[in-house]
Formats: sequence, C-alpha cells, structure tokens
Amino acid sequence: MPGEEKFKYSRVPDPYFDERGLRSVNNIILIGMPGCGKSTIGIVLAKVLGYHFIDADLLIQERENRLLSEIIQEQGPEGFNSVENEVIANIAADRTVIATGGSAVYGKEAMVHLDEIGTIIYIRLPLDELRSRLGDLAERGISMREGQTLQDIYAERTPLYEKYADMIVDTKGLALRESVMLIREALLNMKK
Repeated sequence: MPGEEKFKYSRVPDPYFDERGLRSVNNIILIGMPGCGKSTIGIVLAKVLGYHFIDADLLIQERENRLLSEIIQEQGPEGFNSVENEVIANIAADRTVIATGGSAVYGKEAMVHLDEIGTIIYIRLPLDELRSRLGDLAERGISMREGQTLQDIYAERTPLYEKYADMIVDTKGLALRESVMLIREALLNMKK
C-alpha cells in the first residue's frame, strides 16, 4: 500500500546506547515465542554482523545432558524454568547473538543479566503464524503447564517479552533474509 512501511520495528527508549546504537556491551539477545525464528534468525544475523552465536536451549541440553523435553518431563515446567534461569544468568559473551528459549522471560535473574550484557530484541510473530510453524509442543520441549494451550502461553508471555525488549521487531510474513535485514537495519538506526 502506498505510504505503508514494508518493515516495522519499534525501539524502547534507553539512555545506555553507544555511538553505533548498540548497548555498551554489544551482544544481541533474541527473545520471543517458540517458533518465531530466534535460532534460525540468530545464526544468520551472527554471520551478517560477524558475531558469535549462542543458542541457550543447546547450552541447557549440554549442561543437563538431556533434551529439553526430557528435562520438562522429569522436572516439570517450573524445574525446567529454574534450570533455564540459572544457565542464562551465567552466560558470558561479547559480540554474540544469543537466541534464548521462549520461556527465558520467566527467569528474573536471567533477564536482568541479559539486559546488562546487550540489546534485547523481541521477535514478534502473530499467533496464527506460530501455530502453522509449530508441531507437537511437548516433543519440541516447550515449557508449559498441564492444560495450557499455545494461545494461553502467547497471552501470558507477550507482556513479558514487551517488558524486557529494547526493540520489538515484527516479522509477520517475512522470509528469513528479510527478517535478518530488518533487524540489522533496526540496530543500525536505533540511535536515531
């Protein structure tokens, strides 16, 4: 449509940005719902920026020597969230794109730590697109209470993603490359 922006992002005001528009500690942290593309976007974004890449879910699996779904099955969602909080709160990184799990926002210590070490970007995707991307939620290792639906999780987590985000990036209908370029553009324009 004429006059409509093709890509949309918004920045939450923050006084701690350097001259490049990045946080003084220059990590980029991706948060958002399971299936929004944090890991996939993160890998490509790291390549484009010349950064390292960390997938927090893989760190958890490595530390626990179990799949996410096994941790959730054995320890329950609260137990999993506790492990996730501890692992993320201890990430040491520089010039790194960090893809978190969708439930990372439940960990206060983890989110405080991530806020201290970088710019937090919420990758926002509508519920209907998430539904089409996700398969079996239990098999995927999504932290959810018994009886919770994807819609319930979306409603519960969205305010938390928005609370912790330095920037919100809408990726509805975008291909991987478009999403990565949008985030790169937004990072470069953050200070403006």
